[in-house]
Amino acid sequence: MQKSPWQWVPSLFAAEEIPAGIITYVAVLMFLQTDTKPAMATCYCGLLFLPWVLKSFMRPYIRRLGYFRRQLQWLELIIVAVLMALAFAFPRYTHRETSIFLTLFILSFFTAWHELAARMYYERMLRSHEQRYYNGAKIFFSQVAVILTYGILIIFVGALQVIYRRIPRSWNEGCYLVAGIFLLFALYHLFTLRRPDVAAPHLHGSALDAMRAEVRVIDRIRHKPYWRHSVAGLALLLLPQSLMFYSRVLFLYLPKADGGLGCTIQEIGFAQGTIGVIAFSIGLLLGRRLLLWVSLQRIFWWLAIPLGLSPLIYLIMTYDPPTSLTSLSIATFQAQFLFGFGLNITTRFVRYISGERYRNTINYLYIPLVATVMLPAMILSGWLVTKTGFRLFFLIDTLTAPVAWLYIYRMVKSHPFTMK
Repeated sequence: MQKSPWQWVPSLFAAEEIPAGIITYVAVLMFLQTDTKPAMATCYCGLLFLPWVLKSFMRPYIRRLGYFRRQLQWLELIIVAVLMALAFAFPRYTHRETSIFLTLFILSFFTAWHELAARMYYERMLRSHEQRYYNGAKIFFSQVAVILTYGILIIFVGALQVIYRRIPRSWNEGCYLVAGIFLLFALYHLFTLRRPDVAAPHLHGSALDAMRAEVRVIDRIRHKPYWRHSVAGLALLLLPQSLMFYSRVLFLYLPKADGGLGCTIQEIGFAQGTIGVIAFSIGLLLGRRLLLWVSLQRIFWWLAIPLGLSPLIYLIMTYDPPTSLTSLSIATFQAQFLFGFGLNITTRFVRYISGERYRNTINYLYIPLVATVMLPAMILSGWLVTKTGFRLFFLIDTLTAPVAWLYIYRMVKSHPFTMK
């Protein structure tokens, strides 16, 4: 009896976002709460994106391995083990910071692998029209999983900190809870993920052969006309969000004496991890729907300008700090909605540079090209905050947006075919 895709599509892509949410969003709070300096915290978190940057080199090798169903099943069991190791790392009193980083890096590697295998399994099991039909379900359930990870988990850990008065123990139990939830997904997928109707052809070759194949793809990209201009334009458009990606959490978490708002992690979990993720998802979906009705060329600036406006909201908060969780949530909703809505602009650059290769990626942040151009600013953001203070930092961040718009305007005027 054939299983309906509804039995595995929602669970597969919800499970994928649980460890991805920890790496992308929760990790910075883990480091800050273990007394890591802000500059080092953003450096560690930025380095966790390296497996996503190098994911293109993993892609052909994973495809050559085949058996995507089996890959997903044993990868999920490995991720459960790594999540349990992460829980074990928190009670350590020596080299805790290093242990957490190494464990998170291993988790990032297997999560990137899982994302690739899930996408290949999805493409293998469903025809093109079916993929379009289930794309909304993929996005919805993945974002629900992000809310549970970035929102509910942080609120739960914050509540445990009130009860235990011990930060390491609270994170220890929170990670064990996540490992248990992910184990349920893994066990479910052992019985639910079905075999393809037709066996995929087995591709022979070593990891070195796969890497050479990817180098040839990159070489073809380098021969595209003005590809450097497109990469530079993408990097500049994403620069305001790259600088703000971790610094917004620093701003909320650090005490008022350091220029921050001094929020509890429960407040961060609600404002950023729940309201913020909902706003980001609404913006992302609205932008995608708009692109179905109107060509990107016609609404290009409708997306490009909102993408650079989020830092302005945080700059205003440095002058007029929110006085309640409600006002903080409203400001966060506005900033994250603009981020999600404007992030759809990346499709233009990715498709021009690498074609339709990442058309089924749920979150544009996980595309290697996008992660690569964002990584340097994400790593340096904590250091810049400590040197400039939040007000000047967000002012500089806000001013980078007009620079990006001017560069893109001149690029379109000089090379209009790049925007077609």
